[in-house]
Amino acid sequence: MFTAPGAYDRVITIFSPEGRLYQVEYAVEAVKRGASIVGLACKSCTVLAAEERPPSRLLDDNFTWKIFQIDDHVGVAIAGFGPDARVLVDQARIYAQSNRLMYDEPIDIEILAKRIADIKQIYTQHAGVRPFGVAMLFGGVDRYGARLFATLPGGDYWSYKAAALGMGSEAAIEFFEENYKPELTVEEAIVTALRAIVRASGGKDGGKRFKVAVIPVETKRFRVLPDEEVAKYLENV
Repeated sequence: MFTAPGAYDRVITIFSPEGRLYQVEYAVEAVKRGASIVGLACKSCTVLAAEERPPSRLLDDNFTWKIFQIDDHVGVAIAGFGPDARVLVDQARIYAQSNRLMYDEPIDIEILAKRIADIKQIYTQHAGVRPFGVAMLFGGVDRYGARLFATLPGGDYWSYKAAALGMGSEAAIEFFEENYKPELTVEEAIVTALRAIVRASGGKDGGKRFKVAVIPVETKRFRVLPDEEVAKYLENV
């Protein structure tokens, strides 16, 4: 007979009899309840898209808290607790700049994702701390082309052609499985990402807004699309 979960979720370093770390599972649940994010990598570019729910009409439309630039060639979208993500975003920027200073070249997307995943994993094995309640999609263009990596609260990371995290992610993943193509152009990739995020969020209404960032293979330059440009793409969606 197993003991109730409450006996094993007070200290993060204790496994339950079933081999589970409950606090890590709580962090994963926080991600599942967060606003949707999606990303895709194809031959022409990497695209990140996020659903944002402004807490007030007075919030600056140009302010974004779901998509961040890490370096010229890489950005990240986050699902879960924003404050937790902010700490990891700052650390990712330090890694990226340190790589440029030490090796005089931009950091590989996988190395960046792995280092952030290592930090997350450390916070699953020490008493007195809790896991980071955030999942992150790192997207960019490096020497291997357009790439997309997801890091989860437990410290694992995965490479994807297309991925979705947060509330409604199952609908977005289903859409990607039916519509993703590696030969998408930049314009087609943006539209595909927007269609996926709209599918995940349940529609364009309800005071939601969508942020999109793109890193073309040709330029290797991270760019957040202005709201007016996103609105034009949404007309086609």
